[in-house]
Amino acid sequence: MTDTYALPKYVQISELLIRDIQAGRLVDGERLPPERDMAAGLGISVGTLRKSLEELTAQGLLERVQGSGNYVRARPDAQSVYAFFRVELREGGGLPTAEVLSVDTLVKPDGLPRFGQSDRGHRIRRLRRLNGTPAVLEEIWLDGSHADSIDAVALRESLYLYYREALGLWITRVEDRLDLSPVPDWVPDAFGLRAGQDCMRASRISYGPDGMSAEASWNWIDTTVATYVARIT
Repeated sequence: MTDTYALPKYVQISELLIRDIQAGRLVDGERLPPERDMAAGLGISVGTLRKSLEELTAQGLLERVQGSGNYVRARPDAQSVYAFFRVELREGGGLPTAEVLSVDTLVKPDGLPRFGQSDRGHRIRRLRRLNGTPAVLEEIWLDGSHADSIDAVALRESLYLYYREALGLWITRVEDRLDLSPVPDWVPDAFGLRAGQDCMRASRISYGPDGMSAEASWNWIDTTVATYVARIT
């Protein structure tokens, strides 16, 4: 089955570079490697890389100087598909991908925070990777009023992009809280921690443009490989 909402390769690379710039792994004024060397290091064609660099140039994150090279121009307000994804590798950055573990439509159980208007919700469980390394275990509940069903295939990359393009739901604000919580018993073997181990957990309520809460989620973060980052400018 084709994933209609999969990010093209050049967008994935531009998102990776944006996250590296925001994490300070690529600093303002730094010259990027020659395009052929950079493309080879990323395992992509020069043509794909150039489309990615065009995206960054259009956002003002890159200055392309004829005969000299490509120079980073760091900006705190860069637009990113993963703008609300606050987990990075310990060294910074990392391209997020997701493995969907399960998608179920259920009556909201006791213990969920209050959100949405329906008594039913779509429960999405995913394993998130950063640059291919398992880093975050997610359980997301989308209020049932936003969709009758959820396309599991479309949830392997940006969930909020899927919400926006498939459901017409724009997430405009989130509220996160951090605590320690045991890893749940549905943890897959690929995750670095075992069920019952305490780890950092980010609990989130997400809001649409009407100010109504639309989603509740939990992210169990393996802090041996990743951490939660919030930048304030």
